[in-house]
Amino acid sequence: MNKGIIFDMDGTLYQTNLVLAEALEATFEVLRGNQLWSGETPIKKYQEIMGVPLPVVWETLCPDHTEEVRRKSNELFQKKLIEMIHLKKGALYPNVQVTLKMLSEKYPLFIASNGEREYLQAIVDTYELSKLFKKVYSIQSVQSGNKSDLVKTIVEENNLTQAWVVGDRLSDIKAAKDNGLKSIGVNFDFAQQIELKQADIVINDIEELVPQIIEKSSI
Repeated sequence: MNKGIIFDMDGTLYQTNLVLAEALEATFEVLRGNQLWSGETPIKKYQEIMGVPLPVVWETLCPDHTEEVRRKSNELFQKKLIEMIHLKKGALYPNVQVTLKMLSEKYPLFIASNGEREYLQAIVDTYELSKLFKKVYSIQSVQSGNKSDLVKTIVEENNLTQAWVVGDRLSDIKAAKDNGLKSIGVNFDFAQQIELKQADIVINDIEELVPQIIEKSSI
């Protein structure tokens, strides 16, 4: 029986909140400079929808703008995020590296993220995570842009018969359920209680995965 653990990245392993505001502010400052935006940067709105695919992010933040403006805004946003990641202005959540190391000794680990490849690779490289994960999957890997389809791809490509999906938002929980997998909701920065109620298990610290998965031998 092939078993594995599939992790979300933003708000699950990586503290995106530490770099989000500055990167978004820099992006909207450019929009303001081009007379394409007035008023405050919609940081709170982004935090509310954190975890949705990037096209949905920009449709939500800039509903009255053209696709070209949204595309360029996302490019600028991604560039700023990556720059800040390399400067280590962000951070992994506490206990992430030690927990991943313990889990990786028993199960193959995967990333399934709505983030873009270059962004995810920047985090993996900066925090030396490549040796802990069998493969990192970006939402760009599936044409539909749907996280359930992304998790399905991971399951099929790696012949997994059992797996957990660990994440902070409903898209992670739904991806698990849609693929007949178990879901673990993480109660971190962007998590919403109404969504976490749908998870099979909820944890408040990533290190809680060790007793839930290894010690209980529940996978």
